[in-house]
Amino acid sequence: MTIKNFSELGLSRTLEKIKEKGFKAPSAIQKKTIPHLLRENGDLIAKAKTGTGKTAAFALPIIEQLDESLHHIQALVLVPTRELAIQVATEFSSFVDGGKFKAVAIYGGQSISEQIRALKGKVSVVIGTPGRIIDHLERKTLDISKISFAVLDEADEMLNMGFVEDMETILAKSNHDKKTLLFSATMPDHILKIAKRYMREYSVIEDESSKEAHALIEHLYCEVSSKNRFDALCRILDKESDFYGLIFCKTKVNVDELSSKLSQAGYHVEAIHGDVSQAQREKFLLRFRQKKSNILVATDVAARGIDVKNLTHVINYSPSQDFETYVHRSGRTGRAGELGKSISFLSHGELRLLPKLERLVGKKFVRMEIPTPEEIILSKSGRLTDKIKKTIEANSYSKFNKMASSLLESDSAETVVAALLQTFCGNELDKTKYAVIDESSSFEGRGRSSGSGEFRGRRDFDGGKKKYDSSSRRFGRDDRPRAAKDDRPKYNREDRPKFDRDDRPRKDSSTGSSGGGRSFGKSKPSFGKKKSFKKDV
Repeated sequence: MTIKNFSELGLSRTLEKIKEKGFKAPSAIQKKTIPHLLRENGDLIAKAKTGTGKTAAFALPIIEQLDESLHHIQALVLVPTRELAIQVATEFSSFVDGGKFKAVAIYGGQSISEQIRALKGKVSVVIGTPGRIIDHLERKTLDISKISFAVLDEADEMLNMGFVEDMETILAKSNHDKKTLLFSATMPDHILKIAKRYMREYSVIEDESSKEAHALIEHLYCEVSSKNRFDALCRILDKESDFYGLIFCKTKVNVDELSSKLSQAGYHVEAIHGDVSQAQREKFLLRFRQKKSNILVATDVAARGIDVKNLTHVINYSPSQDFETYVHRSGRTGRAGELGKSISFLSHGELRLLPKLERLVGKKFVRMEIPTPEEIILSKSGRLTDKIKKTIEANSYSKFNKMASSLLESDSAETVVAALLQTFCGNELDKTKYAVIDESSSFEGRGRSSGSGEFRGRRDFDGGKKKYDSSSRRFGRDDRPRAAKDDRPKYNREDRPKFDRDDRPRKDSSTGSSGGGRSFGKSKPSFGKKKSFKKDV
């Protein structure tokens, strides 16, 4: 039987809220997961990426099975990042009618005293990052000894970020008769090993739409040396008039450097990483979601859990450190039936990564040539012409009629228009302003640049409009709304934000890595007396 609506899944308590939210038909992962969690008693492993409706896939059946008469925590959801904790808690709350069940998010960077006050009330579901969950367990402000559900969301990323031992500690303090749900975008071997060791009899569900989603993503690559990467990026941003996307960098330092250069060049850019405070993150993300900026530069860690709709592009400015990471990155575009582009910058030596990436996503990567200055100027000229024609059609130029008449007294209309274009757009349409990129040789150290790598003054004709132009989906870069001085992160030693254990660098003993852009959590005792995660996991 083909499931067409949520009522066919066995839901009842949440149906009205589902209708209010405008959900029409369940996603592929929801069709498989919800009936299983409502009818089966065993644990569950589900392979599903962000953007497929996986949060509702576990939130809806959990809410259906919550007992209103109980006054203890009934469900615990572990997530890798603060942003995801907030997102999941919001999703839970949106499906609850009349405040019968309360969901609370607890994470580092937020006042722990405020969280303690929130936990003293009647809370049914707690969503949190492992480090902050442990803080509350140690303070005795959180009791998970009677939970019915334990959800490990983005399980692969939690392991990559060094949360293995923290997860052990948390699970050891929970009851053994709970139902454990593990959601992961990828299913590497160590995930399956963990399932075999720490989960009861479990079922595995895979969202086939995750594979289908890649059909909506155009996977591209540019062969370009590190020294030419910034110039190549600027050319792509100038050429792609609809750009609204994420740019991934390897480290926090890389993010700061790239976002600073882009901002200096006049682009509308926000940046997030582990040293950006929670308040600043939320402010930057709000501007990005409101499309007051069209570029978000981030590390992989900081970008986890950020679900921004309608992204047109993902650019891997730094190549993915592992192939699962590439899936996470690229999967952020190409959603809701819209075609997206995933562009990877690769040096000559990094081209060897392509065959494995192609096998991973099941698609051929297409070589993308870096746009030439001539192509960019042609594109800009077209956008400028369109803007002028729209202004004429809107008849929104009357305040300049007197000045126009004065100019036309001594010169022809053609001369005046040409002079205006030269005065205000001359640099925009001057190909000599672009640094030379030697595309004939992309070996490291052999690319040539005739400029500083920063092409300035490319306003793209927004005429002083200090916001995203939704009609053209293009930003006027010289006119970008700059972040207020107080909004910008400071990195002096004395000003650097103090972070709790969610943000402390730590080494994951199981993976042997420090977890990418930043690592979180603090080592904890092993899970119980008989079981422990081993290095070969």
